[in-house]
Amino acid sequence: MGNGEKFNLAWTFINDCEKTPDGFLFSGISAGLKVSNAKDLALILSPPNSIFTGFFTNSAVRASCVEICISRLQESFGLVRAIIINSGQANACTGERGLDDSLAITKEVGGILGIPDNQILICSTGVIGEYIPMKCLINKLPLLVKNLDEKNLKSVSEAILTTDLVPKRFIIERSIAGRKVRIAGFAKGSGMIYPNMATMLAFIICDVGIEKKIWDGMINNAMRSSFNSISVDGETSTNDSFIAINSGEPIEEQYLPIINEGIDLVCKKLAKSIARDGEGANCLIEVIVENAKNESDALIIARSISNSMLVKAAIHGCDPNWGRIIAAAGNTGIQFKIDDVDLFIGEFQILRKGKLISFAKDKVSSYIKNKMNGDYLENDIVQIIFNLNHGESKGIAWGCDLSKKYVEINSEYTT
Repeated sequence: MGNGEKFNLAWTFINDCEKTPDGFLFSGISAGLKVSNAKDLALILSPPNSIFTGFFTNSAVRASCVEICISRLQESFGLVRAIIINSGQANACTGERGLDDSLAITKEVGGILGIPDNQILICSTGVIGEYIPMKCLINKLPLLVKNLDEKNLKSVSEAILTTDLVPKRFIIERSIAGRKVRIAGFAKGSGMIYPNMATMLAFIICDVGIEKKIWDGMINNAMRSSFNSISVDGETSTNDSFIAINSGEPIEEQYLPIINEGIDLVCKKLAKSIARDGEGANCLIEVIVENAKNESDALIIARSISNSMLVKAAIHGCDPNWGRIIAAAGNTGIQFKIDDVDLFIGEFQILRKGKLISFAKDKVSSYIKNKMNGDYLENDIVQIIFNLNHGESKGIAWGCDLSKKYVEINSEYTT
């Protein structure tokens, strides 16, 4: 890296949630927005002159909180200070009242913090069409602000959850140019997950100052190969938001690729956690498309396979039904020759140059079954490799199996 300095060989994951990026404060509490009384209100406060960037749902139906975030990020050129997040009510499709409520919340938070309300973003998640219980939320804002602390990342990551089975948070650190750098990320998402964002909230925080244009590019690229490459059920949401913040002393340009590597690492870990936590899921499906003409083609085919309900159902039944994989790849509009394709499920080759070869169905079925019962995000990944043998590009997408439990959860969601 130059100058004779020594660096860690890789980013290191930190299990201690109290070791967070320098300068950021967090708070997560129960405000009574959920019947369960679980944590449901969160706040992130960043240092002055922090750089924010955000990417949001592609749905034509967007919650008022999304519109507020987009508007304020554009008007401020990314110079905002805080994000308040409520869970339990999406506050989407709630008309003028929903917009007024979101604006009132950010105004109240800004007043307590002493920050202009146009420097406050808001994210909401939960049941579409339900209003936020404003009295409960407003009454708890002083406590939310009082609890702001650099050690409270854990509580924030818990307060944003809805149907999630587990919190999703990762912190990494590394020594760069003689200083310790940390990147933290946390997210929620379990159902209504599909490429081009998902029903998810995700937040990335880095304690290195990076100019807006470069930061936007880093986050856009990371999103493309992470959150835009996951699928649970093919559904998108009204509230999807991915917001990334950086603040701190700048770093020399030569070290920016290391930061970029860390951002990619955290985003992919979060994305895989979301896909694995799909409602009722038992395993993660990882689809690797190799030797494509270009990366775009590879990603489109990988996403199609990972999003196929028939592939997901087959994996849940431990059925090595390779025809469903081929069909999903063929439905993309991407041109390829089946006579060139090699297909593997795990280590087991199914097709060689488009021709079915003799394989032991019972062994492939056993492989899937073992992964269905494997340790969470350790030995629970069913891998599908689709080799086009038509180029040098690669794309990866993630999904999960489709179970009866998914139907149960979503048939009773509001009841």
